[in-house]
Amino acid sequence: MKSFKDKVAVVTGAGSGIGQALALALAKAGAQLAISDINAKNVAETAAQCSALGAKVKHYQLDVGSREAIYAHAEAVVKEFGRVNLVINNAGVAVSATVRELSDEDFEWLMNINFWGVIHGTRAFLPHLTASGDGHVVNVSSIFGMIGVPKQSAYNAAKFGVRGFTESLRQEMANEGAPVGVSCVHPGGVKTNIAASARKGASDANRDLGAMFEKIAKTTPARAADVILKGVLRNESRIFIGADAKAFDFMQRLLGSSYQKIIGPAYERGVK
Repeated sequence: MKSFKDKVAVVTGAGSGIGQALALALAKAGAQLAISDINAKNVAETAAQCSALGAKVKHYQLDVGSREAIYAHAEAVVKEFGRVNLVINNAGVAVSATVRELSDEDFEWLMNINFWGVIHGTRAFLPHLTASGDGHVVNVSSIFGMIGVPKQSAYNAAKFGVRGFTESLRQEMANEGAPVGVSCVHPGGVKTNIAASARKGASDANRDLGAMFEKIAKTTPARAADVILKGVLRNESRIFIGADAKAFDFMQRLLGSSYQKIIGPAYERGVK
């Protein structure tokens, strides 16, 4: 994929944060947009902004935690636009809790969105991306898909899973000679509301995760979107966002599993 002009792009979680920034950046680049979010009001506002930039855009309320909803969404998008060139599985949520206090319900809720939402989003659109002759799938993992962090076992499980799935898919597409690029995104601290809206276990009940995250999140959603889209045009396998993400990746490659001796105590001091 050499440009986004006239390409049909699908973006989940487009009501705010990185997803919204991606939609706006793609609109400016001349793409046609099928954007979704579980929050109907927010995604409608994003669509209005994209439309004001001159883009053809249709917005959808979508729960990516539902396999049936995702497959129906894929069919609706193809019916509306006739094809799909780019799919960005971005929607995600967070839970902060120790393994012992994490409820089955919260674990399942997060995995349905962060893991299965990406898997089903990829599989539902993959035939259409292939048929386009010029396709690309982008799955958003996290720097927590590279390192483990205390109280993030559910999030780590999902994001490590997304990384493994995406890297396997990239190799399959290359081996088959399929016209589909594949990229996995690993953001560090990006200024979004994911921490503020996270579900919490008892040990974090009185902890303001949003305020803590705001202090260390240095990258804006617009900057994150710019890095992602440039990475797509370069067909990068792994796209790291922010100096912190690159630093954590370097740390775990340099130290191996010994990085845990640094990360664990740092988290308890309020620094992820």
